[in-house]
Amino acid sequence: MQYRTLGRTGVQVSTLSLGAMNFGAIGRTTQDEATAIVDAALEGGINLIDTADMYSQGQSEEMVGKAIAGRRENVVLATKVFNPMGDERNHQGSSRRWIVTELENSLRRLDTDHVDLYQIHRWDPTTSDEETLSALTDLQRAGKIRYFGSSTYPAYRTVQAQWAAKEHHLARFVTEQPPYSILQRGIESHVLPVTQEYGMGVLAWSPLAGGFLSGAIRAGQAATSQRATMMPERFGPDTPTGQAKLDAVEKLVAVADDAGLTLIQLALGFVTAHPGVTSAIVGPRTVAHLHSQLAAADTVLTGDILDRIDEIVLPGVDLAPGDKFDTPPALLDASLRRR
Repeated sequence: MQYRTLGRTGVQVSTLSLGAMNFGAIGRTTQDEATAIVDAALEGGINLIDTADMYSQGQSEEMVGKAIAGRRENVVLATKVFNPMGDERNHQGSSRRWIVTELENSLRRLDTDHVDLYQIHRWDPTTSDEETLSALTDLQRAGKIRYFGSSTYPAYRTVQAQWAAKEHHLARFVTEQPPYSILQRGIESHVLPVTQEYGMGVLAWSPLAGGFLSGAIRAGQAATSQRATMMPERFGPDTPTGQAKLDAVEKLVAVADDAGLTLIQLALGFVTAHPGVTSAIVGPRTVAHLHSQLAAADTVLTGDILDRIDEIVLPGVDLAPGDKFDTPPALLDASLRRR
């Protein structure tokens, strides 16, 4: 396993991180299975575990807490807040009221007294940056979080948040967690230049493109990936952009074969090759899945291989822009773009 510094924090994290979205009801994972995955991840050199309050409505955090019991000090623990937790209208978002309340809930579920990295899961257009950053700064000063970051923020919102932190003398986001894979390269043109400019750590989610780059989604066979099963209208192969992704995958398989690599090794090696990326988050449902991903821990792609990938999916291009969940609100709600 390789390690990199998380932005400018001085914290060393593994270039592959363990994502716990599949722990619990979402991935139909039991506590024993989740613990076995965590055991294998730590044994394989992974030291960063990423979860979120909304993953199976808190169940993932509870499972992670039990799995790391007795070795909390060896884990860089990250979780997130923003998405709805139940039907109460104020149990969501990034207001001070909810952040402070939900962090306490997350700490209880994780069975810890602090989180190493607390992330705002999505940009909240109803809440000011000052409101969110001041709450996070206070929680950091109270010792309940060590650092805080954002997830899937458009580049311009990252810039705005950095400005707000400086303007109001608050602590700033030190990490961003964007979607990034061979099939989804849009962040190369806007997000990554911004995070590099501000010295932010980058934890890339969905580096296997929702299963397209793991072998779980191939032409002529039923899709078995979790994202495709949960949201076929967005991540399935039968979407308007699904065929473009399938066509690219078949070409990438040939590149991997020629290089003596698995498709997973090619995909993860590509993500971690970018100098702006700190770690790629893998989200296995089984220990076998994790071992196939850990095989990419020391994968280094040559320039020739990276050039061939560029010919298949152009730099800075998303084959499925809608997969990213960062569409500006005004493009989703007509009332926001009409008088």
